[in-house]
Amino acid sequence: MATEEIKTELLKAVKALKGQVINTDSLSVGIDCRKPQKTSASKIKTVRTSKDELLKAVRREMGDCRLCPLGETRKNLVFGVGNPEARIVFVGEAPGADEDEQGLPFVGRAGQLLTDIIVKGIKMQRKDVYICNILKCRPPGNRNPQPDEISKCEPFLKKQLQIISPEIICALGTFAAKTLLNTDVPISVLRGRFHSYEGIKLMPTYHPAYLLRNPSAKKQVWEDVQMIMKEANL
Repeated sequence: MATEEIKTELLKAVKALKGQVINTDSLSVGIDCRKPQKTSASKIKTVRTSKDELLKAVRREMGDCRLCPLGETRKNLVFGVGNPEARIVFVGEAPGADEDEQGLPFVGRAGQLLTDIIVKGIKMQRKDVYICNILKCRPPGNRNPQPDEISKCEPFLKKQLQIISPEIICALGTFAAKTLLNTDVPISVLRGRFHSYEGIKLMPTYHPAYLLRNPSAKKQVWEDVQMIMKEANL
């Protein structure tokens, strides 16, 4: 074969090969084989709703609650205050006059006694625990809560406790203990030992307001508090 013919055949072969390469490239998916760079943890966005945000959502759900007549006579709804991650939650009966005025639980004389129990007894700060009541509105004249009032308000309390999920609940007084334990057993019989509320240890004890009227009962409350401290390794 002549030299010119060889060149012509080679040129045709090269052109054919080039066409195949171009066609293959057009159909292929590029793969980056470089080692991926590490992503800083601060750049990773985690979608998570905190307990504080969940509690605020429950408060918004309550709004200007009028589910029972107490909504018409209160000054302020008293939702609860403290650490959303609290290990211990104190549940009282209902707001009094000072609480109704300020919109905060346990801020009157009974509240000061509860503060002493927390700070001087348990050696914690109020901000470390969570404090709330069975009722979120003050009954007129500080009368006892009525069954219909409790039934309307208890679902919000349940949501609070489910969100916080504490290790221990301290039920302060007859109505808190009887409501949470769904019992008619007197507080004098219930106190002094742990019970269970939806898998959470619950210690009933006397209400601080009761202690103001009956100082001799402080001894029993201190015994209950010591059991709480032992259970929580405090």
